Amino acid sequence: MSVSFKTGACSAAYGGRMTPRFDAIGLVVSDMAASLAFYRRLGFAFPEGAEREPHVEARLPGGLRLMLDTEAVVRSFRPDWRAPVGEGRHSLALRCDGPAEVDSVYEELVGAGYTGGVKPWDAVWGQRYAVVHDPDGNGVDLFAPLAQE
Repeated sequence: MSVSFKTGACSAAYGGRMTPRFDAIGLVVSDMAASLAFYRRLGFAFPEGAEREPHVEARLPGGLRLMLDTEAVVRSFRPDWRAPVGEGRHSLALRCDGPAEVDSVYEELVGAGYTGGVKPWDAVWGQRYAVVHDPDGNGVDLFAPLAQE
């Protein structure tokens, strides 16, 4: 145990004066145009012409941003970076207006050629839930409460 824990002193990690705050989600993409087409289908508002840019951002409700960077951008400051292999360890979770919307969004995306990960189902935790993958294999969870809150 640290001395600060034993003495009761409060470090930044335990309630002190830290200023970093959650501001953005960043994804590395292999094909900017393909990724933009996918996320625009889900309602993300990226600027027109962003397909030709190496870094783009969409402002999200609540002030967060979704940032997309090409692999070349990441390699510009991390030359040894390599794209991960297999399924990722993260996903974006998007709340739908209701169970029927989970089904319709999933069907629209799979019908447009995107890969479904988990078909819509009534999950034991009380949600209609599905997973579809973006062009780089990142999971996008679609969910809605089964009962009105």
